[in-house]
Amino acid sequence: MKLEKQAVRRLDIVILPMMTMFYLLSFLDRANIGNARVAGLQKDLGMSDWQYQVCVTILYVPYICAELPSNLLLRKIGPRYLMPTLLTLWGLMVALQGLVTSYPGLVTARAFLGLVEGPMFPGIVLYLSSFYTRSELAFRVAVFFSSASLSGAFSGLLAAAIINMDGISGRPGWAWIFILEGIFSSLVGILGFFIIPSTPQELKFMTAEMREVLIRRLERDKPSSTTHEDHFSFKEVFRSLRSPHVLIVFAIFYMEGTVLYGQALFLPSIVNQLGFSANKTQLLSVGPFAGGFIVTLTASLFSDRIKSRAIPTMLISILGVIGFSIYLSSDEKYTRYGSLFFTVPGVYAAVPPVSAWMSNNSEPHYRRATSIALGFVATNAGGITSTWLFPTSESPRYKKTTIINLTFTILIIVGSGINALLLNHMNKQKIKKREEILKPYNIDSDDEKGTNAKRAWVELGDRHPDFKYSL
Repeated sequence: MKLEKQAVRRLDIVILPMMTMFYLLSFLDRANIGNARVAGLQKDLGMSDWQYQVCVTILYVPYICAELPSNLLLRKIGPRYLMPTLLTLWGLMVALQGLVTSYPGLVTARAFLGLVEGPMFPGIVLYLSSFYTRSELAFRVAVFFSSASLSGAFSGLLAAAIINMDGISGRPGWAWIFILEGIFSSLVGILGFFIIPSTPQELKFMTAEMREVLIRRLERDKPSSTTHEDHFSFKEVFRSLRSPHVLIVFAIFYMEGTVLYGQALFLPSIVNQLGFSANKTQLLSVGPFAGGFIVTLTASLFSDRIKSRAIPTMLISILGVIGFSIYLSSDEKYTRYGSLFFTVPGVYAAVPPVSAWMSNNSEPHYRRATSIALGFVATNAGGITSTWLFPTSESPRYKKTTIINLTFTILIIVGSGINALLLNHMNKQKIKKREEILKPYNIDSDDEKGTNAKRAWVELGDRHPDFKYSL
């Protein structure tokens, strides 16, 4: 037990910091267009509100298309090669945004950025699920995902500093936001080639005993994913698509993505249109994201401790309901700004428990890879929706948008409750029908080497009677 704790702690030191940095840069490089807009991007390129929204939206089309194929290829190519390559390439794409001089150029750069950024979030969740047990996953997802809210805070601070470079080498301040942040991302990507292991067997800075302990605990926690008989099959993709609990979480992810990206991409514009100056807006954007960072970590630790995903998701979303209700009912700009300290944590903090929920309840590996990717396809489809919900003509109240966000947040609470009830029912049914489910595999007869038992785990996956769905 002591050796296991030491091994997990070492795993946290080796794996988590790099994944956190990867995702922080992913979110920063995707959302910094909001800061660039405040710094004059839209005006300098002569873009209308519609054209700006196209620039934001176009990223998510290739982004979504890349998520499922990349997740299915992650094990084949190897995380140590695929993930650093993606980061290095998208850093170049971000930097190129700082060199564009027209609307078509920006649209093209954003489309290629989406293609190489899309695989990162689902890839990190799938990657971590190959190192951590199901009951440990939410907090680890929270550690790297909380960097999204932290990136919101950093983005404002960095932008406030970088725009002072306005005019250097003939480039406007908003261009330097893209150039400097893009170069840094590429450098971190190159570093990743030397640090990231693909499997527990490749972990550095660990004794052989520690690696063995980590492998054994994963075999106990996910028998279907650790056997060598687990090979890719389109059957697993379709089994994921037919799973009712996957479809419910898919819907939750869509609503979560709509609200989340609305906050991430447009919060600087929302604050600016409340009547604050451009520079003050960058600084005032920091507070709500910092609050989201703290709530995200706390709520996910709570989720792992009580081994529940529905209860934390529902409690977190109540914060969002409070925030959107305040924003909708108030006319006072400081009150509206204060409501963001409820909405940002109430949106951001729900993502890790929901992500862990999707991963926890899909086995074996390729079914899990499909489910995780589908969840983020839904999230980013919500991202596309969000880009059209904040026209400047409706600022600063954004009444219709706030009503949509409030409705979606309430539906997330309802959907989480329904899914928990469904999963509880499915757990009971599997126990009740255990003999019937396992009968085709002849586990109790002539199975000295456990061949039939392994085949049952591989073919049934999460439908195996001994697999307990996380509620």
